[in-house]
Amino acid sequence: MVDLMPVLDLLALKAALPPRTPLAGLDVGEKTIGVAMSDITLSVASPLHLIRKTKFTDDAAALLGLMGERGAVGVIIGLPYNMDGSEGPRCQSSRAFARNLLRLADRPIAFWDERLSSAAVNRMLIGEADLTRAKRAAVVDRAAAAYILQGALDRLRAA
Repeated sequence: MVDLMPVLDLLALKAALPPRTPLAGLDVGEKTIGVAMSDITLSVASPLHLIRKTKFTDDAAALLGLMGERGAVGVIIGLPYNMDGSEGPRCQSSRAFARNLLRLADRPIAFWDERLSSAAVNRMLIGEADLTRAKRAAVVDRAAAAYILQGALDRLRAA
């Protein structure tokens, strides 16, 4: 049996990272995975890519390829709690994604509460960027991944 790195809390994830390595942020949806990447100082998150889900091994290969290109070692995965704080099927799906990813690549992973991240990103894209619904759909998952990752980065800086 392979000893896999567990899913960590945010501060333990930071301690597990080599110095000056970026983090990947994920918004794992039913059909897509929005991917964002931080800078090496863990200060700024930027939207990066949208992976259209097919089968897990292909999705994970695409994600790990993006991470490898940018030297990212750790992952922040948005955890879509219900508004009452309970975990529904989408949370279970995100947790399963993390477990399966750990089986393929032993990387430090932490979760970040992503409640309302897509709603916040949509409001921003409507109000500030004035994007149409079709154009928003093309960028919202990547932007939500950046929103999730930025929240985690802000928390790390405050700790």
